[in-house]
Amino acid sequence: MRLGELAETLGVQLHGNPELEITGVAGLESASVGQVSFVANPKYAPLAKTTGATAIIVDEHFPEISTATLRTPNPYHAFARAISIFHPPAQYAPDIHATAVIDPTATIGPGAHIGAYVVVSSGTRIGANATLLPHSVIYANVTIGDHFFAHSHAIVREGCRIGDRVTLQNGAIVGCDGFGFSKDDAGHWSKIPQSGPAIIGDDVEIQANACVDRASVGETVIARGAKLDNFAHIGHSSTVGEDTLICAQTGLAGSSHIGKNVILAGQVGIAGHLTIGDGVIMTAQSGTSHDVPPGKVVSGTPAFENRQWRRASAVFTRLPELSRIVSRLARANRDETPS
Repeated sequence: MRLGELAETLGVQLHGNPELEITGVAGLESASVGQVSFVANPKYAPLAKTTGATAIIVDEHFPEISTATLRTPNPYHAFARAISIFHPPAQYAPDIHATAVIDPTATIGPGAHIGAYVVVSSGTRIGANATLLPHSVIYANVTIGDHFFAHSHAIVREGCRIGDRVTLQNGAIVGCDGFGFSKDDAGHWSKIPQSGPAIIGDDVEIQANACVDRASVGETVIARGAKLDNFAHIGHSSTVGEDTLICAQTGLAGSSHIGKNVILAGQVGIAGHLTIGDGVIMTAQSGTSHDVPPGKVVSGTPAFENRQWRRASAVFTRLPELSRIVSRLARANRDETPS
């Protein structure tokens, strides 16, 4: 592909020779002739002067350099689109493998690819152009929209509802039982039936080995455009708002309510029955047992305002030194106090 063609496809402004040949994409440090790279974080800007890339995707105000540049307000997103051009996803032709088990009462729309040992249970309805790769399992009475993609060993449990263009990565589980138990009169744990489905909105992706519990009562809801990373856990009867990111190993206890455009970084923990407001960012390994108002950036456990947490963290490393200073001052004060 010529650089000019790439610029036109991406809808970006080209500064450089449009006839340059582009064969792929790479990071700044490893890029070589024929490859496109990008700068989205200013700390990597110096590498733009030494990279071997033929062209670099940058923002509109990036300084002019000898290397050709593709200028756009959102370099990171443009680079993601460039990756998809040179590395398009695998395509699966419509087909139903002989070993797939599809209940006669299930309905599957046109264009489906159903792989080996897939199970589609009774009463399930799946829309057009679905792809179910080997060993994925759809329980009874599930409803799924168009362009569903289930990687191997993904599971959707009974009665759950899934929108259009949803992707389940390997081992993702939608609608598994929530962790609900009550003690009987003898002090033994008794299982609480998990009666409500999990509801997944359009354009959601749930990545490898993440779990979305079904509800004890009501519904567990993942709204349109939310993305769940590997090993994320969504507790029963929780809700996750539109375009929210939940990163790896984050856990929501039951009846958590997460707003729109929230970012929960890796290993964040949310106690049950809490509300995390729209636009909140919780940094990695933060935990909270209280509500977080909209727009806040919080850190630590228990989580508090990020700027204050950074100051506290800087002081924490000096605590041994500060303790010695305080002890020395206390001794000096005692020595100077008249007996």
